[in-house]
Amino acid sequence: MLPQIEHNASALQPGQPAPGFDLPDADMNMVSLAGFRNRRSVVLYFYPKDDTPGCTLEAIDFSELAEDFDALKAVVLGVSMDDCLSHGGFRDKHGLSVQLLADVDGEACRRYGVLHDKEVDGRKKTCIVRSTFIIDRKGLVAHARYGVNPRGHAAEVLALLKSIGKCK
Repeated sequence: MLPQIEHNASALQPGQPAPGFDLPDADMNMVSLAGFRNRRSVVLYFYPKDDTPGCTLEAIDFSELAEDFDALKAVVLGVSMDDCLSHGGFRDKHGLSVQLLADVDGEACRRYGVLHDKEVDGRKKTCIVRSTFIIDRKGLVAHARYGVNPRGHAAEVLALLKSIGKCK
């Protein structure tokens, strides 16, 4: 089962409508959550920073399982506050197949409750808590996990998505 940590009061819960978003991908094409409604489930994962060890591991793992997610009629979208150029370089360097979305102003991050403040070198910095949401085809949050460990996470999400399908 996916680990879950206690998080702030703005944390999303299963059954709630997933907050909508329109964000650019690495190629500056706009991606809208509403565009998947009634067609595909969405695995939406938030990660701290392009090309860092944990984020690279997670993105590669999701990319390697892309066909399995596709077979379940699910799309995987990664979101960070990096810009489109950073996402393009990250994708190309590691051969990633998942779509990476740029939330430079952090609006989607705020709406999903994944931002937290931490102190770095004596200064307060806003960072993303590594989090994953499974959004069903109706646009509802099926699962919300905050503070996940990147190692093996993609396989855990895939197994969870398979178990959801068996329940329907």
